[in-house]
Amino acid sequence: MPNFLETDRLALRAFTTADTDHLLALDNDPEVMRFINGGRPTSRGTIETRVLPRLLRDYPCWETRGYWAAQEKTTGTFLGWFEFRPLDEHSPAVVELGYRLNQAAWGHGYATEGSQALIHKGFTDLEVERVTANTMAVNARSRRVMEKSGLSFVRNFTGDWPEAIEGSEHGEVEYELTRTEWGHR
Repeated sequence: MPNFLETDRLALRAFTTADTDHLLALDNDPEVMRFINGGRPTSRGTIETRVLPRLLRDYPCWETRGYWAAQEKTTGTFLGWFEFRPLDEHSPAVVELGYRLNQAAWGHGYATEGSQALIHKGFTDLEVERVTANTMAVNARSRRVMEKSGLSFVRNFTGDWPEAIEGSEHGEVEYELTRTEWGHR
């Protein structure tokens, strides 16, 4: 299967079951998972029965996936993943943008590069009208990626956390970018 998207430094490709060990390592790094689940480890069984099925899912409105494995283009090194999936599986109008990269990839601009490329593809090829993203209010790095990718702050809100984690008392934030706003940049 060809790559879904390539940038100067990244190749975004469909996940396969062969990515289990990459996902296990990613989701077992306490710093990577700090703003997701408080840094708790994820079992192989959870990766195989819950995480991978979500990442392997196709969306009918696109007839393709909504999650993409991110590799460094020249070395093939697994860096993590990007989410760019429709909120309504039958309509590409509104998509959620997300990313989870390993620590070695932090601070190199990969999250912004991949996000900007997905946004461009969404607005030019995939009939997307609005891109939305959210994170914990205290996740300054992720918020900065959203801003550098062209998204603007919309609101603070309080999510329904099954288990409170450090920082969740400050709530979450939502960012967005519409096709019209993107076209004027």
